[in-house]
Amino acid sequence: MNLRFGVDFAFDALYVCVAVLLFVVLERSIYFTYLAVRARMLLRLSSSVQGRLPDLGAVNSTDAISRAVQQYAHLLGNSPSRERQEDVSSALYIGVDKRVSARLWILDTIVTAAPLLGLLGTILGIMDTFNALSAGGISDPAAVSRGIATALRATALGICAALLGLLGNNILTRRAHVLTEDFKAILLTLTH
Repeated sequence: MNLRFGVDFAFDALYVCVAVLLFVVLERSIYFTYLAVRARMLLRLSSSVQGRLPDLGAVNSTDAISRAVQQYAHLLGNSPSRERQEDVSSALYIGVDKRVSARLWILDTIVTAAPLLGLLGTILGIMDTFNALSAGGISDPAAVSRGIATALRATALGICAALLGLLGNNILTRRAHVLTEDFKAILLTLTH
């Protein structure tokens, strides 16, 4: 029985995990930076006018925060009840939070799966090495060492992918939290 296919599969899956991880971290970082700039601009705009609604006509953007702020300002222009304001602001907050946190679950999955894939590659690689030993009676210690080293590389790659994913996930989760808090601050500034 040749277990080399399993080892190759584990390595390929780990390389895919690393590629997806890098893509998600890069894409979310760029998006969060863009949203942070928009949120700062909206917060400045909403803070600059005291006691009246700011002119949001100049805010021509389709990002989640700008659209939600425009919807909320439009609602405030119709003088809704306090309960209606709270309901709409809660719904807008949930919508913004959902868009901001999109794809972060992928990083959680990679952090969990990468070490397991690495361990699978290690186990299958060691089993393949022992099968080769028992079938061929290999007496070359260097060949055994190479087989085990290849197997252990899978664990190392899995752990590295998990650590990178954990770091990226923690940083992006924090940035997402800050963005949603900034959005809350904008809504509160508009309300008062």
